[in-house]
Amino acid sequence: MRRVRRFRFLALLLCMGSAQAVTGYGLAAPALMPQPVFYQPQPGSLALTGGVRVVWQGARPALLDRAVARFSHRLAMLSARDAAPGQSAGLTLRIRCVNADPAMLSIHMKEHYHLQTDAEGATLVADGPAGVLRGLSTLLQLVERHDSGPVLDAAVIDDSPRFAWRGVMVDVSRHFMSVAALERQLDMMELTRLNVVHLHLSDGQGFRVESRLYPRLQQVASHGEYYTQRQIRALVAYAADRGIRVVPEFDAPGHSYAVLQAYPQYAAQPVTTPMDPKRVVRAAMDPSNPQTYVFLARLYHEMAGLFPDAYFHVGGDEVRPDEWTGNPHIAAFMKRHGHADVAALQAVFTQRVYAMLAREGKVMMGWDELIDAPVPASIVIEPWRGSRYTVAAAAAGHPVVVSAGYYLDLLLPAAEYYRVDPLDPQGNGLPPDQVARANAPALDAFTLDPAARMTPELAGHVMGAEAPLWTEIVTEEMLDARLWPRCAALAERFWSPASVRDETSLALRLPVVQSELELLGNRATADTHRMMARLAPDDTTPLSVLLSVTSPVRNYAHNHVFGPSHVAPTPIPRPLDRAADIATPDSFEAAAFARDVRAYLAGRHDLAAGLRARLENWRGNDARLRDMAAGDPALREVLPASALLAQLAQAGLDALDDTPAGSWRARADAAVGMARAQFDASRSLLRVRTMPQPAGDLLQETMPAIALLVQATDQPH
Repeated sequence: MRRVRRFRFLALLLCMGSAQAVTGYGLAAPALMPQPVFYQPQPGSLALTGGVRVVWQGARPALLDRAVARFSHRLAMLSARDAAPGQSAGLTLRIRCVNADPAMLSIHMKEHYHLQTDAEGATLVADGPAGVLRGLSTLLQLVERHDSGPVLDAAVIDDSPRFAWRGVMVDVSRHFMSVAALERQLDMMELTRLNVVHLHLSDGQGFRVESRLYPRLQQVASHGEYYTQRQIRALVAYAADRGIRVVPEFDAPGHSYAVLQAYPQYAAQPVTTPMDPKRVVRAAMDPSNPQTYVFLARLYHEMAGLFPDAYFHVGGDEVRPDEWTGNPHIAAFMKRHGHADVAALQAVFTQRVYAMLAREGKVMMGWDELIDAPVPASIVIEPWRGSRYTVAAAAAGHPVVVSAGYYLDLLLPAAEYYRVDPLDPQGNGLPPDQVARANAPALDAFTLDPAARMTPELAGHVMGAEAPLWTEIVTEEMLDARLWPRCAALAERFWSPASVRDETSLALRLPVVQSELELLGNRATADTHRMMARLAPDDTTPLSVLLSVTSPVRNYAHNHVFGPSHVAPTPIPRPLDRAADIATPDSFEAAAFARDVRAYLAGRHDLAAGLRARLENWRGNDARLRDMAAGDPALREVLPASALLAQLAQAGLDALDDTPAGSWRARADAAVGMARAQFDASRSLLRVRTMPQPAGDLLQETMPAIALLVQATDQPH
């Protein structure tokens, strides 16, 4: 058993308030994520005394010198060792980059590497610069901290990605994210071997890039928050240094409210100022106006010059039919030109945009609505509504990047995304009613075709996948916690062999990887604590205890856009400062508790004291939180969740006491049943539409383990 991984895992949970969360659990190997194609541990290790000496062979572009500088800095942060003046380097790193790779920063860049570490140091051989970057990220994960000090584990690794496109989409329109915040995500992506950041730069809420041709886009449509062209170029260079491509998205013809506020002459329907919350998701451009295409051609030409990547995303999703059919001029245009429906009209629009981008040397990319009518097969389709669209796009000859099943704003835990494979034959792992975004029309449009099948031939069209984070209810302060550690789990899904599916292994490695990411700059915990301090300025501990074992409701229930918990939209969105905004989809503490419960029930009775201590803490926390809420109304909405946690904890204590079944069992069953019903209320979009959500929008992550304890009392002794 490797003591350092166990130590880090325990230390992470200790700082979250669980003093005995992982008794008896450790990792038998480094917490590598993504898991390499081939990994063979070797005997021995190298003591890290500080400093790195690099021996170079082969190609050495300047970006590799910068990469090694980052590696050396990160190694010092992980090992707490840096070279003292006059001290010889503790690690000799031999790097051989076979060639400079003309395809670097393209879909074809060479990312294969071979890594060997032993008592003499580390040897990294890579096919190209991208392979060196990927190997350095793995090398950092081999750092262990033993009682005698930090060491580098000995191992042989040979590795290359399963998919060439491994992305994260960040919506910076609905909530603007600073350059510093985006750079931080790029650092985390480098460390987890993700290689595409897709920036959703325009939508109804804002247009986020400076335009010198159309200055009203920043003067009016950005609401004062946008990236200058200089900042965009710097961000693209920052990403390129890390082997990450930047793919921009400028949505058209729908999701154009902000653009049309600035240039209303191109709108299909009148656009009002200030923002109308009922129109912001509906406004579309007028495809019958020739000047619309002049505007887009000039704008896309300008934007294409800022983003050197070959791929250019134009959205194309969720055009509301009545935006066009409700305009008499557009309706007459459709009739005059023989366009039978809105899909046919959008296909004409798409073909004209395709021609614009072809003149710029760009490969057009869009959401799966583009295939509702025939369009050029070279357009890359991003299916978001399920596998029916993945299969249909591939069958029509389109390259495909899958996002269905990976919507992070559904607030599902990491394991649920992890079990979804881009090549899953049906549903991409999600029930049909979960694949629509909050502003989608009737759900019956999103049912899956039972006959859809992913054949090996069709799978060849799938370039990869990406995880979108739509930010209707995500501020910059929440960004790190909403992306990580779930993006690390998806990095493994997109990189590692399809056979890597062990969710138990994932659960053990994920907290370790997250703790390392936080040592290296991720702000998830720091930002979460700051948000808690604003909500509970006198003492964050009771709120922290509650949030450590609860998670936010799922499947857009927390957005409150429909169903019994619907909240009418307002011109000024509600502040994102509630407890459920702070809660994270993955509770490491509840997961560790569940592992200990299963071990206890399997015969590890020495774990009883630790289980009891945690249950008593959760039970007693309710009184502490109620005392605080008496003087702080902001905390009162979480009191029902706090009371239910206390009831569940009492049920667990009663089960541990193994007293004869009586009134305690009825109370226990009632608490477990209530918690289970709350999970069920946001189990899918259809459930959210028909069932009220729990007070405070919090779910009880301890419930499954406590249910096991209660059920175990039914077994004969």
